[in-house]
Amino acid sequence: MTQIAVLVGSLRADSVNRQVAESLKTLAPAGVEIDIVDGLGDVPFYNEDIDVGSAPAAASALRDRVSSADRVLVVTPEYNATMPAVLNNAIDWLSRPYGAGAIAGKPFGVVGVTPTPYGGKWAHEHAALSAKIAGALVVEDVTVSQTSIDVDVLNDPEVQGKLRGALETLVSYVPETSAA
Repeated sequence: MTQIAVLVGSLRADSVNRQVAESLKTLAPAGVEIDIVDGLGDVPFYNEDIDVGSAPAAASALRDRVSSADRVLVVTPEYNATMPAVLNNAIDWLSRPYGAGAIAGKPFGVVGVTPTPYGGKWAHEHAALSAKIAGALVVEDVTVSQTSIDVDVLNDPEVQGKLRGALETLVSYVPETSAA
């Protein structure tokens, strides 16, 4: 069983990106479990002063859930040409301790829905860059950006096919090993 921890960049209960994340449970290939990590809004802003000894409970829970997963997938909108602050904060917590954070070494992908002409392009790029710096193995081929608000992303066969393909690519990703 391959477990994918899913981080949703929108806190809004009726967010289309949350609905997309939920839909991944039915789109997942056999042998894949989707774990939507809730509670990102409860994680305090990263502050090294409170990340000594034991981290706050919400941050520890986030780290534990991502640590136990085999893969990480972000489903996010774009806010002001970047990723939402809650997602950036989650990646900050997951990146510590430096070099050994919960996200280090994990295959990582980004998908999302944003009704703009760019479809969340910058949010996806920024999330991928931040995760890569945190030590994640960014799978470049895992991208789905939906730009049109005229498309019912939860029922459109083309969008659903792209999401299924993103999951399959993330699951089948094998890191390259360098020759010794």
